Parts: sequence; structure tokens; C-alpha cells
Amino acid sequence: MAKMDWIFASTIDCNSLLAAELYLQSFKMYTALQKIHKDKDAEPSEFEENVAQALFDLENTNQEIKSDLKDLYINSALQIDVSGSKKAVVIHVPYRLRKAFRKIHPRLVRELEKKFSGKEVVLIATRRILRPPKKGSAVQRPRTRTLTAVHEAMLEDIVYPAEIVGKRIRYRLDGSKIMKVFLDPKAKNDTENKLETFAGVYRKLSGKDVVFEFPVTEP
Repeated sequence: MAKMDWIFASTIDCNSLLAAELYLQSFKMYTALQKIHKDKDAEPSEFEENVAQALFDLENTNQEIKSDLKDLYINSALQIDVSGSKKAVVIHVPYRLRKAFRKIHPRLVRELEKKFSGKEVVLIATRRILRPPKKGSAVQRPRTRTLTAVHEAMLEDIVYPAEIVGKRIRYRLDGSKIMKVFLDPKAKNDTENKLETFAGVYRKLSGKDVVFEFPVTEP
């Protein structure tokens, strides 16, 4: 009888431990989900939950950016194929929080790339494109909401903290065109190995081809 009591007690203890572990995991995920606010309260994907969890973990373990991350959250995240086996993590952040994210951009990207090993991380502010107003309408569309303006701002976000110093449109023989974007040579050491990722991300989000280069400087 004593043996049966021991087995019964052990079973209860195991079940209690399992329940406690599941509760802790659920609580951590619930807390981590505070780091993502999707449009119209849509449910985050599994990948977005992973990104939110990574941000939550950094907020609680990384003293360097802990206080800066406290009030920050993201809108969405996706993983895209850049070329071959190369992948990138694209994170959209609220437009009103873009300056706060830029404040810690290099450190945050570095830490996130450690968590998503082998993938390069790109932060982009969420911007909305408005359709042109109907003919005769008194409603004015802000220039910042035009397709061109949003795509230009997206380019700046993708390459940040590097600065764009020039652009040039090149026309192909088939009539199509490609844009060349020149980056500040001062950022070459930090961004040269990411140019392919920058181009892949921009192509995925805008549908446009772009080539990132550094202007040739005279010796």
C-alpha cells in the first residue's frame, strides 16, 4: 500500500511540475507578445512570436539596451529569401517609434542577428501609401503618403545607419530600368557585406530592382 501511495504521490508531483512549466511558458509568451502590436489586432505568426520573444529576452537580459527597449514594440516581422540560402529578417516598427529604434539600431541589430544566427536583420518604419484623391476632390494627399515617397523612405530605413549620397536610373536594352543607389563610403566597412540583403529586401517589399554601390573616390 505504501508503494502505491508513493507512486501516486510521484505522479501528482510530475503532473504539478509539468503544469507549472506549461504555465510559465504561457506566461512568458503572453508577456513577450506585448512587444508586438499588429494592425487591427491580427494574430501574430509563429515567426513574429519568435521575434517578439527575442525582443522581450533582450529587454530582460541586456543591460546595454534594456531601458531603451522598455517602451518599444514592433508591428510585424517576416523572413525573406535573399539569394541562395541567404535569408533576412525584416522587422516593421511603428512610425512614431522610429527615432527611438534608431537610437539603439546598431546594438539592437547586432544582438538580434546573434539570436537569428546566419540571418541579417533590417528594421523598417511602418508607412501607409494613400491612393491619389479622386479628380475634383478637395482632399489633399500628403506627399509623405505617396508611393514614391514611401519607397524613398524605405530605402533610407533599409540601409540605416549608412546614408544615401546619390541615385541614378539606368535603362536596360529591353526598356526596363534599374536604380543605382550610392552609399556614403564611410559606412563601407560595416555595410559592404550587406548590400545583397539590402537589394533583396527592397525588391521583396517594393517590387523594384535596385543596386547598392559605393561611389568611386579619387586616390
